[in-house]
Amino acid sequence: MSRWKELPAELHPHVHQLIVRLRRLKDHSELSTRQLAAKTGYSAKSWQRYLNGRSLPPREAVEAMARVGGDDPHRLLAMHEIAAQRWAEGRAVTTDTPEDFSATPEHTSTEQQPYGRHLRVALTAGAVVTALSVSAALLLAVRLTEARAQLAHDRSDAVATALATVSESMVPVIYTCRLEQRDGRWYAGLSRTTDILLSNTHVGLEVAEAQCLLHRAGTAPGEIDGVFGPMTRRAVERMQKQNGLIVNGVIDPPTWQALREAAPQ
Repeated sequence: MSRWKELPAELHPHVHQLIVRLRRLKDHSELSTRQLAAKTGYSAKSWQRYLNGRSLPPREAVEAMARVGGDDPHRLLAMHEIAAQRWAEGRAVTTDTPEDFSATPEHTSTEQQPYGRHLRVALTAGAVVTALSVSAALLLAVRLTEARAQLAHDRSDAVATALATVSESMVPVIYTCRLEQRDGRWYAGLSRTTDILLSNTHVGLEVAEAQCLLHRAGTAPGEIDGVFGPMTRRAVERMQKQNGLIVNGVIDPPTWQALREAAPQ
């Protein structure tokens, strides 16, 4: 059994609960962080940050951990959604207590306080509330920006076998599907994989292979461009629903099997 470091005390209880659950799944799988990286597409350093509470794992990483550890992905993703909201709100936001404006002046009784003073107190209190609201909004925006930057860093830090992701510098490519059946399975001539995980923003030959098989199965994803975008995700969800699979929009081993073996529509 792994001996884990104590999680940061400032973590929100929902975030703490998610990380503890991920730690148990890793222990149950008996995999090292390097082996876990190879199976999930997220680097060993990324998993060290996730499992020690230094950064929040993305949805795809949590889903991959559920499969590796044999856990229910729906329950784990629900925990992740709640934890992500708490993470964005900030681990522990503390503000100075506003000055007590209700104190009575030394030489003025409660009955004799002028109307103008009450108005000034109300206006000042309103300004304090507005300032706190703006600060909270700015903090949330910063957290979201940090989360996006962290996700981009995790992707670039992934192991060598990890898939590429969409970038603005990529030149659009249209692939040709060369469908053939071997040993009862269909192939499009672009990749022979049966277990690599594909989801939003992934690009490459594996994505193009899946798009060809989706088109053959009657759930066309649009152009065969090797880019896993919204149209491809919707096509995957339709195909999963037709085949009685978990509808998550991610091409996982069960979805690959259904694509390889599906009868043409």
